[in-house]
Amino acid sequence: MALVVLAVASGCDVTAVHVDHGLRPGSETEADRVRSVAERLGAAFRAETVVVETGPNLEARARSARHAVLGPDAALGHTSDDRAETMIVNLLRGAGPDGLASIRPGFRHPILDLRRSDTERVCEIEGIEPFFDPSNADPLFVRNRIRHEALPLLADIAGRDLVPILDRQADVFASIADYLKLESAELDPTDTRVLREVPEVVARVALREWLRTGTEERHPPDAATIDRVMAVVRGDAIATELGGNRRVERTAGKLRIVTTPKA
Repeated sequence: MALVVLAVASGCDVTAVHVDHGLRPGSETEADRVRSVAERLGAAFRAETVVVETGPNLEARARSARHAVLGPDAALGHTSDDRAETMIVNLLRGAGPDGLASIRPGFRHPILDLRRSDTERVCEIEGIEPFFDPSNADPLFVRNRIRHEALPLLADIAGRDLVPILDRQADVFASIADYLKLESAELDPTDTRVLREVPEVVARVALREWLRTGTEERHPPDAATIDRVMAVVRGDAIATELGGNRRVERTAGKLRIVTTPKA
């Protein structure tokens, strides 16, 4: 809601998009509230409905479905608090510099420098009542426990607000990740001889970028997967599974991704 307010105030040509995931009772009625606010602010409005089945990785699947209908040019309302939380989520997953860079600044995230409290204040000033999604308080989701338990505890231990510190660290990791990507971009990630000659950290980044192509939301493979592929590069194995019905095979010093039939 705050993003719509600020985009209109900035003179942008704004279309507010409401995506109903159908995951909680009454979610379909929220579109009317978004439409009402958009009309009052002079913005266009579009409603979308996606189908997300319950089950594992619900957050990730809902995000994928939402982004699919929003399109690649949509601006998202993530704040600096979201960036700090995402950094810790990725740290717990064992992410490298790219994951620890968290959410990147840019046209997709125009209010990333704002705090969540700033967006709440924008809504308060405009007389807009924000939505409360009960799932944001559900301790079954890792992000919620980080938001409501881990970050407050860490701030208490540190004796200061950690969000600005984590965001600065994300910028540091972003610069490291970008440098390694630049170095790895010069390589042929399928040539095992080349991969053995360069520093291993560069070879691993080259493989990550190659393997993430064609995957859902371009998620990179985890470190364990890269370890197995590096074994193929060194000649310790001739092939390894990637998951998702994909595997890497080595033939005459070249790597290739093979799609295997679903069981």
